[in-house]
Amino acid sequence: MCNASVKTSALCLSRMLSVKITFVLKSINLQTVRYRELPDCYDFTVIITFDNQVHSGRIKINLENDVNVDECRAWKVTGAPARNIHLTVLFDCLIMVTCIASFALCTRSVINGIQLQFEYTVYCKKECDNRVPWSDKLEFLNGWYILIMVSDVLTIIGSILKIEIQTKVLTSYDVCSIFLGTGTMFVWIGVIRYMGYFRKYNILILTMRAAFPNVIRFICCAGIIYMSYCFCGWIFRTLNTVSECLFSLINGDDMFATFQQMKRKSTLVWLFSRVYLYTFISLFIYMILNLFITIITDTYYRIKKQQLSGNLTSELHNFMSVCKDLPNSGMYRFDESKGFFLNGCITRCRKHQETLSSEA
Repeated sequence: MCNASVKTSALCLSRMLSVKITFVLKSINLQTVRYRELPDCYDFTVIITFDNQVHSGRIKINLENDVNVDECRAWKVTGAPARNIHLTVLFDCLIMVTCIASFALCTRSVINGIQLQFEYTVYCKKECDNRVPWSDKLEFLNGWYILIMVSDVLTIIGSILKIEIQTKVLTSYDVCSIFLGTGTMFVWIGVIRYMGYFRKYNILILTMRAAFPNVIRFICCAGIIYMSYCFCGWIFRTLNTVSECLFSLINGDDMFATFQQMKRKSTLVWLFSRVYLYTFISLFIYMILNLFITIITDTYYRIKKQQLSGNLTSELHNFMSVCKDLPNSGMYRFDESKGFFLNGCITRCRKHQETLSSEA
């Protein structure tokens, strides 16, 4: 209890819930003085929060900081060469124009693929009375184009932010880094598509694409079990902390340290923590992860066997195999009165069906 005679300015720890300390630090970047421009002034807004709302005997300390960059006022810089940022801004604009052109071309290709998929679906429904499965429909939608479109959008936004940072309009360094970094990551991932032109390197792409639906279904089922353990472990820490701890255990984090942190304050809690950790580690590491690897391995061997045998795997591939005309044969010329894209293949498919029926 706090003494009633204590002055009001004193801090009563037993009643304290939180204390927030805010102050501003000012700094000057003198490296830009070598150019004929004003130096950058930095204002660091620092917030320190002492959180004692739980009253557990341990006060949580949180540190937050924000920075604001601006040109220093009332400064005069002489005798330094001028800094030219116009070339950098021009290069960023060139990147933006290239990304816009790439986005437009990829959008055009995606739209053409959707139109082609719609025409193929209508043909199968009217002529063959068959329903096209989603696996065949997705063949018309090139996922690499969508990845490039997302990368272009992120790069354009990041370049705009970069130009504004260079001209000292904004100071969103973190946001700019996230957009440019994510866009660059997608660009490098898109390089994998060129490995598909080589037969031996294409196995990785085919395996990932074929195993993706089964992997998603398996992750949904495993995620339910994972969330059950997260909610069960909520008694130890926060939900976010429990989830991070369990995910670290799956990926081979130091298990002994986790067991040691579960101190024996209560026999019931200590026994429950042991059963909790043993069952989780045994279930996920010895069973679920092995099943996950088995799904991918089985898909890999199935794709490899199909490549060696050369068997067609879908009705779409069978439909396309009938059309063996060369691009310069004249069968693929556009005719508005007959349709959009599939005229050549449709004609060849009908002739092939008529030949099979006459032979029968």
